[in-house]
Amino acid sequence: MEARIPLEEFPDHWTQGETLDDLKNHLRDLYADLTSGELPGVRRVADLTLA
Repeated sequence: MEARIPLEEFPDHWTQGETLDDLKNHLRDLYADLTSGELPGVRRVADLTLA
C-alpha cells in the first residue's frame, strides 16, 4: 500500500512512498528541493506574530 503525505509547511506539495523508509527518503528530498531556493513560486506557510 502506498501512502501519500503532505508537507504542512508547503501545502501545495505532496510526496509518496511504497514503504516507510521510501516515504521518509522522498520527504527529505522534497523538503531539500523546496527549501533550496532554486525552485520559483514555492508557496510556504508561515506564522504571523502581531505586537
